[in-house]
Amino acid sequence: MNDIEKKLLNEYVLNQASINSRRHFLKDCTLGLGGIAFGSLLKSCAPSGSPNLFGGERTLNPLAPLSPPKLPKVKNVIYLHMVGAPSQLEMFDYKPELHKLHDQLCPESLLKGKKFAFIQGVPKMLGPQAKFTQAGASGNWISDNLPHFKKVIDDVAFLKAVNTDQFNHGPAQLLMHTGSARFGRPSLGSWATYGLGSENQNLPGFVVLTSGGTPDAGKSVWGSGFLPSVYQGIQCRSKGDPVLYIKDPKGVSRNLKRELLSSINEINYQEFKAQEDPEILTRINQYEMAYRMQITVPEVMDIENEPESVQKMYGVTPGKESFANNCLLARKMVSSGVRFVQLYDWGWDSHGDSPANAVDLGLRNKCKEIDRPITALLLDLKQRGLLDETLVVWGAEFGRTPMQENREGRDMGYKGRDHHGDAFTMWMAGGGIKKGVVHGQTDDIGYTAVEGKVSVHDINATILHLLGFDHEEFTYDFQGRPFRLTDVEGNIIREILS
Repeated sequence: MNDIEKKLLNEYVLNQASINSRRHFLKDCTLGLGGIAFGSLLKSCAPSGSPNLFGGERTLNPLAPLSPPKLPKVKNVIYLHMVGAPSQLEMFDYKPELHKLHDQLCPESLLKGKKFAFIQGVPKMLGPQAKFTQAGASGNWISDNLPHFKKVIDDVAFLKAVNTDQFNHGPAQLLMHTGSARFGRPSLGSWATYGLGSENQNLPGFVVLTSGGTPDAGKSVWGSGFLPSVYQGIQCRSKGDPVLYIKDPKGVSRNLKRELLSSINEINYQEFKAQEDPEILTRINQYEMAYRMQITVPEVMDIENEPESVQKMYGVTPGKESFANNCLLARKMVSSGVRFVQLYDWGWDSHGDSPANAVDLGLRNKCKEIDRPITALLLDLKQRGLLDETLVVWGAEFGRTPMQENREGRDMGYKGRDHHGDAFTMWMAGGGIKKGVVHGQTDDIGYTAVEGKVSVHDINATILHLLGFDHEEFTYDFQGRPFRLTDVEGNIIREILS
C-alpha cells in the first residue's frame, strides 16, 4: 500500500471512529421509550424452526450453507415466470370442444357469479388459436407454438388445474411468489436462501434475471419481506455490467478496498454485538459479497465464453437482454452453486387490444422467444447431470379465459382472452419429479378444474418439500406469531413426485 492509500485509509477510519463515538453517546443517553421499543422489535422478529441468526455458524455469515431438516430431492431451483400470464389454451391444454363453440355467445351459466378483470356483458367464445399434436412417449398434447419443447415433453410433469383467487396481475404475482396477495411477505427464493444459505460464498444465494420489463408487483416478488434483507433476491443484468457499480472507481486498488472493508466491518460488527440487529449483519455481508462478486460475477455472467454450439442451442445474443441469455445464465449459476435463480419474462398479457397482445399473433411470437431456450436449458442440465439435483418450475400468475375479451362490451379488434384464475397450467421438471405425467384436468372448454385442483400454496409446499423442508414447520416469528410461506394452507402434490 503506498503512502497516499495509507493516508486515505487512516482518514477514513478516524472519521468512522468519530461517527461511531457519536452513535455510542446517543445510544447510551437515549434509553427511554426508543430503547424499549427496539428491544421489543428484536424479540418480535426472532426466527423460529430454522437457522438462528443470533448465534452459531450464522452469526458472522447469514449465508453460510446449512443442511435442510429433511432429506432433500434437489439442491437448486430455477423458476421461470411468464409475466402477464400466457394462454394455456394455445400452449398445453388442448380443448377440441372449444372449437365447436367458436364465435358463439358465451352461455350465461359461465358468467353467473363470476368476476372478470375486463369482460363485460356477454362475450363470444374463442376457439384454440393453435394446432395441437401429441408428442413423446407420454403422448401429452402440445401446440405447434412450441415445436422444440416436444423434445423434452417426457421430462416434465404438468399441473393442468392450478387455481388462484386473484385475477389482477400484481396481487396474483405476489401470491404466487410470497404466499400473500399483499406486500410485506418474503418471497419463495428468500425463504429458500434463508433456510439453506448459499453453496458458493462468492455469489448471491438468490439471483433474479428479467427480460422485457419488471413484473407488475415490482421488486417485492423477490423481496425478503420481514426476513433480514440479506436474503432478498439480487437482480443481475444480462446486458452491460451484471451488477451496477460493481467496478471500483479509478485510484482504488483491490488492496485498499480490502483494508477499507476490514475497517468498516469491524465497526459494524461492534455495533452488531451491542444492538443484535440482523440488518447490521446484512450490511457486513453485502459489503463482503460485493467485494467477492467483483472477481466471480463477471466470469459467471459471461456467456461469450461458452462454446459456440451451446450459444446456438440456447439461441443467445451476447450483449443483448433476452430470455435466451437468461436461461443460459441460469444454468451457469446453478453450476456455480447459486441456490435459487428466478427468471421473469415480461409481455404475456394477451388481451387482444393489439397484434402484440393477440393469442394468435403476439403469443405465437412470445412462444418463439422461450421455446428453444427452455428446451436447451432442460437438455443442458440433463447432459451435465444437473437436472437430478435442480428443480425447474414454469408458470405464471394465472391463465386465460376460454371466451374472448370484450372490454366495455366491445370487440377488442384482435383475438384476446381475459385473466382467469380458476384453472391454468404449470409444469415442473428435475429431481424428485415424475417424468411425462399429467396431474389435474379441466372441463371440455378449459374453464374450471374437474379433478386434481391445486392451489398456489400447494405449489409452494411441494417446492419446499423437494428442498427438504416441511412447509408447516418452516416458520419465522414476526410481530408475535410464526409466519410461513404457505400461510395456513397447502398440501404437497404427491401425485407428481417420484
